[in-house]
Amino acid sequence: MRRHLTKFTLVLGITCLLGACGFQLRGTGGGGAVLPDDWKSMYLVTGNPNAEFSRAVQSVLSTNDISSTSRAEANYALILGPERFSQTNLSLNSEARVSQYELSMQTNFSVLGADGKEVMPNTIASVTRQMENDPRNAMGKSEEVRILKGEMRTELAQQIVRRIGFFAASNP
Repeated sequence: MRRHLTKFTLVLGITCLLGACGFQLRGTGGGGAVLPDDWKSMYLVTGNPNAEFSRAVQSVLSTNDISSTSRAEANYALILGPERFSQTNLSLNSEARVSQYELSMQTNFSVLGADGKEVMPNTIASVTRQMENDPRNAMGKSEEVRILKGEMRTELAQQIVRRIGFFAASNP
């Protein structure tokens, strides 16, 4: 009995220490953006609302308890530019084939107030990743690029919401 109590106390103590130091699993915590209540009503303005990037931004907004309302009801409007993706060769192997790529994704965004005036100026958000390439596996490369683009969209959307959060906190 005493042995079980000791194990339980040890596990409880470690759990409390991890919680106290700010540890959290990846993907939890909503991206870390803390917005004032008046910023939690936002309208998303995008050229293509059904694009994967627009859906990723919408998902991150809802994860951070930011309600997407109609333009008339929203306190702020997030003006989202299109995503721009580029793939650059970083290095070549001994056969003069690409052995490493750099993948970049960026977008512009700004925030307007309910009165239509610019509250947060046009800002560029960008994400960069590096990827190893196996020239003999073209099918695998295209699948890996597709997966990385999805992760980069999510990271870009989280970056936008974090920047809005920092801006809102520093400009009450």
